[in-house]
Amino acid sequence: MSASETLTLAQHCRELSEAAKRASSQMAGLDSATKNRWLEASAKSLVRSEAAILQANARDLSAAAENGLTQAQMDRLRLDPDRLQVIAEGMRQVASLPDPCGEIIEGHVRPNGLRIEKVRVPLGVVFFIYESRPNVTADAAAICVKSGNAVILRGGKEAAHSSRAIVQVLQEESHGVGLPPAAVQLVDVADREAVGHFLQLNEFIDVAIPRGGEGLIRRVVAEATMPVIKHFDGNCHVYIDAAADLEMAVTITENAKCQRMGVCNACESLLIHETIAEVCLPVLADRLRLRGVELRGDSRASQIVSMTTATEEDFGTEYLAPIISVAVVRNIDEAIAHINRYGSHHTDAIVTNDINAADQFTQLVDSSAVMVNASTRFNDGGEFGLGAEIGISTDKFHARGPCGLRELTSYKYIVRGAGHIR
Repeated sequence: MSASETLTLAQHCRELSEAAKRASSQMAGLDSATKNRWLEASAKSLVRSEAAILQANARDLSAAAENGLTQAQMDRLRLDPDRLQVIAEGMRQVASLPDPCGEIIEGHVRPNGLRIEKVRVPLGVVFFIYESRPNVTADAAAICVKSGNAVILRGGKEAAHSSRAIVQVLQEESHGVGLPPAAVQLVDVADREAVGHFLQLNEFIDVAIPRGGEGLIRRVVAEATMPVIKHFDGNCHVYIDAAADLEMAVTITENAKCQRMGVCNACESLLIHETIAEVCLPVLADRLRLRGVELRGDSRASQIVSMTTATEEDFGTEYLAPIISVAVVRNIDEAIAHINRYGSHHTDAIVTNDINAADQFTQLVDSSAVMVNASTRFNDGGEFGLGAEIGISTDKFHARGPCGLRELTSYKYIVRGAGHIR
């Protein structure tokens, strides 16, 4: 790319960002009714535009092999009438959720009569970067608008036509309800250098949110001049305690691993207390192998059931595939230490009927979500009742776990006096 072309691309990114910043000022004053009208109108329009959107999606699918997509990635890319209905229903669900903007988080009156209120406000401008999932285009736009933010969407080239068709619908509906036209914008440039330009524009963009492979996320973290909400990977664990119900343990582990293997909240590592390992592990191994899962175990697990010997790397790997690492532990302390060493602070579960063990596990496992007698697959915005989510954060600032509407807000203090001076 020549110097003049680079300058043009940089100017283009800056113009989009400036427009988003202007829109965010208007968004902060928008009432809930206006945002909900846009969400409802967009949901209807997406269904009405089915033919155009599916035609665009077919163009993306026809180029999938050329773009090197796997079958699993092609499945995530593919749209059909039913999936489009689900996308539209997702927007309606966001419309039905309480608007976080303006919520008084806490308040008090000082002895001098000053009224102090801590009030929830939008973050401002969200730069959202994601890969080859056109449904995320609508989800992200919905959740950003409902939380009072402007959003710049940078989808992967694999879903470029699909995302463009969806955003066109969303932008058309903004005119009819009074939403700022630049509240939802798509970066319609395939050049990867565009991302780098946006990540330097912290005077306009308030937060970057990458959603995709570890390489993408690490690039954003390395280059961003604004805060980033992220998770690198999801090395999630199920620990079967000495006091676990065997049938429950098997069912939860199978679901956590096999219900969907290519997602960040799928179980990648299994830990079993040594006192029940000889009873539990053979049953679990049979169930997982019936689902095509390869077991890679430590020396103690391999003595009970024949399996591939696990390496140090195995215990720290997010497979996103039909593979699971297995370790037999002496006690709950060893299980917790293993998780905190090898885990990714995403989602970890304990299966136990011992309330003290459950309390110890939830207190000491350092993850965004800790499950007791429930599958790791429940760490999800929809399952938590948050509606659509924009991602699951393993950070501790400013958001952790599923990022719904409230996680896309900040707060400010409003102080009311009656001529007070200091």
